[in-house]
Amino acid sequence: MELAFLPNQGLTEKRYKHFTVKANATEDINSTKKNEFFYVGRNTGVIDCLVELFESGYAAENVDKAISILKRIVEKRSSCPDVILVDSNAGLVAFNRLQAFLANNKTLASVPLLAESTDGNEGELAHLKTLSYVDEIVCMNHVTNNRIMSKIAYIKKIKDSQNKKQLQQNVGYAVVNARTKGFVAKRAFDILVSSIVLLLLSPVFLLIAIAIRLESKGPVFYIAKRAGRGYRVFNFLKFRTMEVGADQKVEQLSHLNQYNASKEEGPVFFKVSNDPRITKIGSFLRNSSLDELPQLINVLLGDMSLVGNRPLPLYEAETLTTDRWAERFMAPAGITGLWQIKKRGQEDMSVEERIGLDIVYANRNNFMYDLWLMANTPKALIQKSNV
Repeated sequence: MELAFLPNQGLTEKRYKHFTVKANATEDINSTKKNEFFYVGRNTGVIDCLVELFESGYAAENVDKAISILKRIVEKRSSCPDVILVDSNAGLVAFNRLQAFLANNKTLASVPLLAESTDGNEGELAHLKTLSYVDEIVCMNHVTNNRIMSKIAYIKKIKDSQNKKQLQQNVGYAVVNARTKGFVAKRAFDILVSSIVLLLLSPVFLLIAIAIRLESKGPVFYIAKRAGRGYRVFNFLKFRTMEVGADQKVEQLSHLNQYNASKEEGPVFFKVSNDPRITKIGSFLRNSSLDELPQLINVLLGDMSLVGNRPLPLYEAETLTTDRWAERFMAPAGITGLWQIKKRGQEDMSVEERIGLDIVYANRNNFMYDLWLMANTPKALIQKSNV
């Protein structure tokens, strides 16, 4: 039995000729959205009550037929009834089957599911009260229009909220899972590549070390504290390209800073074109980016990644602690990154442009994007200015 009732056209007597058998459950008598019920059961008295309370509705003798009709309603109309009532005599198996169908349908998941208790015995009703998915047990002979509509609206609001939270949790789990997989892939790639390159380039390391020591006294490696992801401080490694004690001469050269160092607040970077502190070997190493090779050790140790935002000296990082700029520290520290590809060697790059590119990468970074950046790194390795 698949029924939909027609509006009461001036008839006061309750007769089932108010109902018409529909060949297609999705045909609307009126395109305007009405208060609509869906009843599963055979109690004609309950149907009478529903006819009085609702503007339109459907009835099915059992759950299997109800599921069939509901599928057609959702597929063709992209809408659903305001409430689904199931006769308490339908049995636990039928209730479970219907609930499984509703829960797996996004459109129907928030529809209140009520058990109709007119013909139910105490044992059945007691059992129904234990089912968490049965939103309410009602007796249609004892409800008014205002009461049932208010109850339905309240239940639907609660279910909408619960389903929204569940969807957000599912999305959150999916995002976390994707990020976890991406992190594992990125870390495995970092370890593999850094290990292989360090092994293959060990003779180059030795030659560079000899060249540095022949030109000037001092350590082969430049080791400095840098801030990476989440402001984590670590020992940053490079081949030494400057004279010993170059860090102590920053203030003396501040007037040559290419970035705007005159502003009293905001981010501060330091870069000097043709820096006099750079040695001859150091200039070659910088222009060929060979001075960056020891950072592969940082990558192997997990301090850095092959791709990320450049780790900053602490005096620069401390100027980027505002909400506006701190987002760039969401990404890992890296040997190469987006701003190196886009802006490297350009003397007209502003502080804001550089940090802006860092923030773009922080929001977009993923393993596939890293591979694209690495593929575009070689053409940026040879630069004209010392950065």
